[in-house]
Amino acid sequence: MERDKLYYVLFEQQKELEEKKDFIERELTKKALSFIHLKLPIIITGVRRSGKSTLLRIIKNKLNLKPKEYIYINFNDERLVDFSLEDFQKILDFAKEQNYTENYHLFLDEIQETIGWEKWVDRIKEKHQIFITGSNAKLLSKEISTVLTGRSISIDLYPFSFNEFLLSKKIKTDNWKLDLKTQSLLRKEFSEYLFSGGMPKAIIDKDKRLLKENYENILYRDIIKRFSQKLEKPIKEISVYLLSNAGCETSIRSLSKIIEIKNLSTLKTILDTFEKSFLFFFVYKFDYSVKKQIKNPRKIYCVDNGFVREGGFKMSDNLGRMIENLVFLELKRINKEIYYFSDKKECDFLIREKNKISAAIQVCYSLNEKNKDREINGLLETLNKFNLKNGLIITNSQEKEIKIEDKKIKVIPAWKWLLQSQSQ
Repeated sequence: MERDKLYYVLFEQQKELEEKKDFIERELTKKALSFIHLKLPIIITGVRRSGKSTLLRIIKNKLNLKPKEYIYINFNDERLVDFSLEDFQKILDFAKEQNYTENYHLFLDEIQETIGWEKWVDRIKEKHQIFITGSNAKLLSKEISTVLTGRSISIDLYPFSFNEFLLSKKIKTDNWKLDLKTQSLLRKEFSEYLFSGGMPKAIIDKDKRLLKENYENILYRDIIKRFSQKLEKPIKEISVYLLSNAGCETSIRSLSKIIEIKNLSTLKTILDTFEKSFLFFFVYKFDYSVKKQIKNPRKIYCVDNGFVREGGFKMSDNLGRMIENLVFLELKRINKEIYYFSDKKECDFLIREKNKISAAIQVCYSLNEKNKDREINGLLETLNKFNLKNGLIITNSQEKEIKIEDKKIKVIPAWKWLLQSQSQ
């Protein structure tokens, strides 16, 4: 690529990060900044349109970086279509000729559009703090993070949490525990969040049509594009099935019968691609035997409730599973190792920490006469199995404490649990 042309693009792109804009504060910012002392590249992974590029801007502002203290490069810029391996050195030359500070930061956006970037990053990482984002059919987010395994830090960015959703609507939560009026407003907002999800642009622009556009963009560009054209229809069918069964168990064999893909290896690869794109997640049934974990059915969850509502067949009628999907996402957001448990009865979530089960969580829309025994007994069986004293049932609006023998079960509304989850 011609040096003058590259310099012009670099010069223009710096203006993008220099613009003064108001951004919704992301909870992941603090975590990203906490890794800087390790002096390793920080890779921000996540589903398309979850706000990775915006997070780079927020990080730049939090670091109070001035012009000449950072270089921002968006490799998805069509003007960089001729960018090649030898052009990486020209970036460093640009900084030197423009009198940048010696240890300037590098913000590398949509890195997958280049070839050989990992060797360049590995060579210069001792001198510069580097932040990287990227995701598309060439190199999915999960794959980007594995290219520099052991030589980088990877952090996952999800759509807006409930806290971030409220922040985007300028709703203050400072005194919510004491203010009944605020609590009433929060319950109302949670009802919207339950169905709208947290994809930033759809929330900020208040246009749910963007959800369908975003979902199809991920489906075609990150998944279908990776397979032969004859698999387009089956992949779309798998997508609808997964959306319609969020919170349910499935197995590769049962799914192959429904979708009529006989090759289990192909089906497994498709499901792996869904997970690598951060669109769907598959949770194992807990067992001390890894072999049994792999053989057992897995539970399906989607990265955003808005996708589930817009694309899942009759999924919006099952409010309990919608809340369960939200709870799963929050547990992922706070970096928990998650399983489900099933023996004589079932428990929705087990949390494992330091090779030990530390918590058991049950989720339902409401505790009533029809499901009360099932939900409580499933949780009790799990508490006894793993020698836990306390259990949690997350509902839409109920709140109380249940004591059975030496066990204590806390029932809490989902909106309240979501607001408290970060501190917990």
